[in-house]
Order: sequence, then structure tokens, then C-alpha cells
Amino acid sequence: MATSVMAQAGKPAGTSVSLRDVTRAFGAVRALDSMSLDIAPGELVALLGPSGCGKTTALRIVAGFEHADSGEILINGQDFTGVPAARRDMGMVFQSYSLFPNMSALDNVGFGLRMRKAGPAARRTRAGELLDMVGLSDRARQFPHQLSGGQQQRVALARALAIEPRVLLLDEPLSALDAKVRVQLREQIRSLQQRLGTTTLFVTHDQEEALSMADRVGVMRAGRLEQVATPTELYSRPATAFVAEFVGTMNRVPGELSADGTVAVLGGGVPVADARDAVPGPVDVLIRPEQLALAAAADGNGIVTSRTFLGPVTRLTVLLDGDTEVRVDVPSSQAAALEAGGAVRVTLPAVPVLVTPRRRAGEAAEEAAAVG
Repeated sequence: MATSVMAQAGKPAGTSVSLRDVTRAFGAVRALDSMSLDIAPGELVALLGPSGCGKTTALRIVAGFEHADSGEILINGQDFTGVPAARRDMGMVFQSYSLFPNMSALDNVGFGLRMRKAGPAARRTRAGELLDMVGLSDRARQFPHQLSGGQQQRVALARALAIEPRVLLLDEPLSALDAKVRVQLREQIRSLQQRLGTTTLFVTHDQEEALSMADRVGVMRAGRLEQVATPTELYSRPATAFVAEFVGTMNRVPGELSADGTVAVLGGGVPVADARDAVPGPVDVLIRPEQLALAAAADGNGIVTSRTFLGPVTRLTVLLDGDTEVRVDVPSSQAAALEAGGAVRVTLPAVPVLVTPRRRAGEAAEEAAAVG
């Protein structure tokens, strides 16, 4: 592969990005509330959260398209807070492809280099390299209207990468595509990002995208980061009830918290993951569907109300005594004997769990709205 124009210029590899106590308000709405985040050189960090949580505002402030009311944006330790977007050397891919309709794919990819005064030969070489990277070298002469949505988004990605940006910013780039194309393109974006080592900030409301692509995920709520962690840690050790319920599927089961840091639930006692702020008494216990054990039992504590086949596992919905509904994942090979209407016993192994104050009537609908 030919050496690109900007690589010849000796551009340094690896860029760190830091947000320091960034606040941004729109009238009475505080979109970002003293948000701080550090992104290491070459890292892909995803901001995940419901609509209106501030994740796109954070991205636009990093890009320079929005200004912060207070706080700092540091690039490789230097303050870029007041630097215009055109001088930040960042590549951005939007949800809408934003391609020039009167330019071929090759010319679209080379547009940024043209703005940087690269010569025609160098532009064609670099644009060709990037189109080859995204698997569209055979579409170089085609115009946007001749390309599918997924192909257009790959051209937009190649255009952003052609200038070898310090930082790649992705704003819901896959949300307009169908499910199969989304999976293919997210794998390609991750592969390219790792190969090039480009520091990347990715905004999405799709938890599957965030967990499958990112080195770390920041879950946002009301302008604040609830938790920033690896996908595995975020799923298995959520820091707050909001993170636990936003990432993956979570059951709420009534329990009784003791002063010794254990909680009585489903006929047994299990430890609490973090009992420092918990108050003894009635609580809701947060339990993943795969944490629960289930067996047919005539004298059980629940009735199977529905089954959903998910390939390797089958998700059973069970109505427990006391009108609590839970979802339980069991291997599909074992689910055949667990028919709807059958009596079952649901138990919880002695694993640490999160607890939260018992939810009052009406709060379920309010929290569902907050999650999005």
C-alpha cells in the first residue's frame, strides 16, 4: 500500500482525548453536567444512553461544533476548548451519510484531502486505498444514488479516515441501516479502527453496538456518566441500578435486606454486591435472566406464561407467587419440558446481587420512560 500524504508529513500516531468538568445548558435543560472522561490513544470509547442524555452534545463539543459553557477539552494534553472545528483535525461520520451527490465515491473520499491542498495523484491514491479498505474499490466511479445505504456509509467512513484524523467521531452512524448491514458494518468499523489505531468516540443508543465494538463504554443519564467500564464489567458488575437495567435485561424481584448485608429472595439468602448505602428492609433485587435457575416442580413458586426461542437459549417468562413476573434463560435443549402453563420452581444461586429501594406503584412506567 502506498504511503499516504499525511503519513509522509510525520503525523504523530496515537491521540488522547479528555473532557474536564464539561457543562452545557440549553435554556433550563442541562445537557451536560460537569462531565469528565479520559480516552486513551487508540482506544474506542462508546457513549451509550437514552435519547436526551447528552451523549451527542458531548460528541459535538469534542468536534468543536458546540461550545461548552464551562470545562475543558484536552487533545494530547493541550487545551482545545476554544479551537474551531476546522482546526481540530478530526474526522466525523454522521447518521445521515452526507455525501456529495454530484461526486463519485472516489471523489467523495478524496474531498478532505483536496481541502488540504493535496495534489490530484495523491488524492486518488489515498482515496483508492481507503475504498479498498472498506471493500468498495469496484464502486469508485459510482455516485451516491447508485450505492446502497450500507455502501454509502462505508464511503462516508472512508472519507473521514482519508485525512488520517487525530480522532474519529461517530454519531449514530449505523442507526439508519437494516439489522444485517449494521452487524456487518460495525465489525468492519471495529476492524479498521484497530488496524489504524485511531482514537475513536462512538455515540449510540444501541447497547449491542456499544458492547460489541468498544474497549470501554460510558453509560450516560441526564448529562452525567453513570459508569465507564469495559463491556464485561459493565454487564457483570454494574455500578448503579440504572446501568444494570439499561444494559442487558434485568429482573426486579422483591427481597428483604438484613443488617448483615444479605438479602432474602426466592426462598434463599444471597450476599449483596455493595451494601454500603443499602438500608435494611424491603428492597428490589436486580437479577439477570441467566442467573436464575429453573426446574419443573408441581409444588413450585411460579407458572410459565410464555416461551421465546433465542437459538442456544430459550427465554421463559414466569409469573411468581405474589404476581412478580421474571424472565429466565435456560438452554434450549432443556426447555422442551417446560411448557407454558407448567408449574416451576425458580431459585437464585448464592451470587452477589445489586439491590435498590423497593419501587413504588407507578415508578415502573416512569423508569421505563427514562431508559428510553
